Amino acid sequence: MTLAGLSLAYLKDRALNTTLNVLLLTLSVATLVILVLFSSQLAERFDRDARGIDLVVGAKGSPLQLILSSIYQVDVPTGNIPLSTVDLLRADPTVAEVIPLALGDSFRGYRIVGTEPAYVANFGGTLIEGEMFAADYQAVIGAQVARETGAGLGQKFVGSHGLSGDGHAHEETPYEVVGILAPTGTVLDRLIVTPVGSIWAAHGFAPPPAEGAAEDHDDHAGHDYDGDGHQDHAADAHDDRADDEAAHAAHAGGDLEVTALLIKYRSSMAAVRLPNFINKQTELQAAAPAVEMTRLLSLLGVGIDAVRAFAVLLMATSGLSIFVALYSALRQREGDMAMLRVMGARPGAIFGHIVLEGVLLAAAGALLGVAVGHAVVAASAASFPQLRDMGLTAARFEPAEFVIVMAAIGMGALAALIPALKVFRVDIAKTLADTR
Repeated sequence: MTLAGLSLAYLKDRALNTTLNVLLLTLSVATLVILVLFSSQLAERFDRDARGIDLVVGAKGSPLQLILSSIYQVDVPTGNIPLSTVDLLRADPTVAEVIPLALGDSFRGYRIVGTEPAYVANFGGTLIEGEMFAADYQAVIGAQVARETGAGLGQKFVGSHGLSGDGHAHEETPYEVVGILAPTGTVLDRLIVTPVGSIWAAHGFAPPPAEGAAEDHDDHAGHDYDGDGHQDHAADAHDDRADDEAAHAAHAGGDLEVTALLIKYRSSMAAVRLPNFINKQTELQAAAPAVEMTRLLSLLGVGIDAVRAFAVLLMATSGLSIFVALYSALRQREGDMAMLRVMGARPGAIFGHIVLEGVLLAAAGALLGVAVGHAVVAASAASFPQLRDMGLTAARFEPAEFVIVMAAIGMGALAALIPALKVFRVDIAKTLADTR
């Protein structure tokens, strides 16, 4: 029998002890793996979604809530702000770009965002089918939306009031899919984007679509569906965008609103003066994504560090358990070790056999821990849509996981080292005499 086979045989002989040691190490490794996957993917997704956005302007309230709702689309908005704010900020010489957002509706849980084509361009969005929206009630859908809903070009859908998808359906103002975006790995993948005027119209800030508009889309009737996936032959407006906005303003008395504005600076001077200027306004607040995300991650970091410390302590405990198990087992097998020496086994080979037992225990626990960690992440992403929407996935392996596995195996070898060194101090004659 080889030394590896002998090590496995001894581990099998102590099945309960072996199982407990492996499970203890599995728990510690799985905890560390979950923390690595969660923290690295969350930080990466935060950075990717906020790239290129220097400031967010919205209604008074929580700055973090404003950032989460406007950039990451995972919270409810703080309110609305006057449309005149767009022109006010676009006239500022230190501002390079202002992208308005109008939120409040969704389709099957996917948010409908009223905005401009610049919003899609900010995330590097490219069309794989169709074209960019050019008129109200036209919609471009993200890759995840297209995949999960099965929507295709020319199909219609009805948005629901609210962000959960179970509110009142705006059946009188259906949208038509005119474009499908390629995957970007950003928040854009799970959004439906349309002109801001579409959101205004859906909430009664515009005349209803013309009666004759339905005739222009009868050729798509076989592809239309509403919020329940059934056909819907409601009217669809194709007026010119400028005319639509003029009609909306006239209808609402010029009192139109948007939910938030995404700002890109032209110069560093904007970062110094613009937030203070905005926060002094009665209805407005400014929030910097970098500042708020740093604050959020620091708050999360306290909890993550505490759990990480617990996991490291658990791993150290499992290492101590392996040491105790091997030390106790070696005392029971001193006769076997002496017999192996009599049969010609060298001390170095027996030393390697003991160390190999510790390595096998640690390797089993480490690999099982990685598998359990990824399984927990997969289950969490499937059970909590918010985690899935933030891009948490079990399909990725982080470099830090390799470090965790190697550290666990190294700890197993170290735990076996002291018991293994006893092999060189065994008195063969005395041991054999005592075991008769």
